[in-house]
Amino acid sequence: MTARSETALERALPPANHDPGRLQQAMRYAALGSGKRLRPLLTYATGMLLQAPLPRLDAPAVAAELIHAYSLIHDDLPAMDDDDLRRGRPTCHVAFGEATAILAGDALQALAFDHLAHDTAPDVDAATSLCMLRTLATACGAEGMAGGQALDLAATGGDLDLPALEHLHALKTGALIRACVRMGALAAAADAATLATLDDYAAAFGLAFQIRDDLLDVEGATATLGKTAGKDLRQGKPTFPTLLGMDGAQRRLHEVTALALQALAPFGAKADLLRDLAHHAATRAR
Repeated sequence: MTARSETALERALPPANHDPGRLQQAMRYAALGSGKRLRPLLTYATGMLLQAPLPRLDAPAVAAELIHAYSLIHDDLPAMDDDDLRRGRPTCHVAFGEATAILAGDALQALAFDHLAHDTAPDVDAATSLCMLRTLATACGAEGMAGGQALDLAATGGDLDLPALEHLHALKTGALIRACVRMGALAAAADAATLATLDDYAAAFGLAFQIRDDLLDVEGATATLGKTAGKDLRQGKPTFPTLLGMDGAQRRLHEVTALALQALAPFGAKADLLRDLAHHAATRAR
């Protein structure tokens, strides 16, 4: 599925030919780097669990990755997390300049919705397309990634309790992950009960992913992570290790990973790919 998502992503992006402003080059630079493609994989795995035809999953999987790429460009900007390394190479604003990077992020976000709205997969009805668009839009806005980033900026240099920290990351990190899973289920015409069960999985998955990210910021190395290690501590960001300690953060990681796996119990062995992704999110080295 990684190769399929890579091919679909390449096809969706504009060519870099005749690009004097270097906007298309910056878009491709940000989107086609050596990313994990975890979000498309979640969309594919969920749809496959529910027997959605693969062509129905291509557009939402690509749209999710385009949104993720846009968010990384903007997260790395000097006004946000101010980082100069992403996926083992200079961040987009370092490589192309701050103005072009901002525009590339804007353009990737617009392209995500355009691509999803013009999905040509067979049997994707208008109501399903609209629901996917609303799902992705909600994940991006004030009740999703943008809201979480605002909370993150406001909390820098301060303290948060555990519920507040988990709420911040349910928006900043978790909202797009939940959207990926939901869009995969919508492509399979899942009923309300199934959507709710898979949302429980995705919410726990997103939290586990973030806790592991916080742990890696402390114990990982820049060369392995492909981004600057130790940055959260230097910037005074509230994290799970600073709040709970390394052992406490690891315990919370185990707890939420167990919740994600528990949510998949009704699906039996058919959900093994989603289980594998949850284990990977909790144990990854980058």
